[in-house]
Amino acid sequence: MNDPFAPGRNELALQTVTPSRDDRLAYVKAMRSEDVAFLSADAPMLEAGYQVFVVCGADGRPILLADSHASAIADAVDHQIVSLH
Repeated sequence: MNDPFAPGRNELALQTVTPSRDDRLAYVKAMRSEDVAFLSADAPMLEAGYQVFVVCGADGRPILLADSHASAIADAVDHQIVSLH
């Protein structure tokens, strides 16, 4: 099976934006890689069979995508998200 996180593959990041006031409250959601494409039109198509982690705003909108829970938390902190649940 090919590694979707290998260099040169689709970048594992949704289009990230400067967090609005509503994006400062978020949660991390684990999901299967093949389901990522259903999150938004900008979501990458990933090879099936992997677990990925999505940081979602309080309204459920995806903010960013990571290959580990720790990376999701670190990226959220980098984007000035105040509270993760």
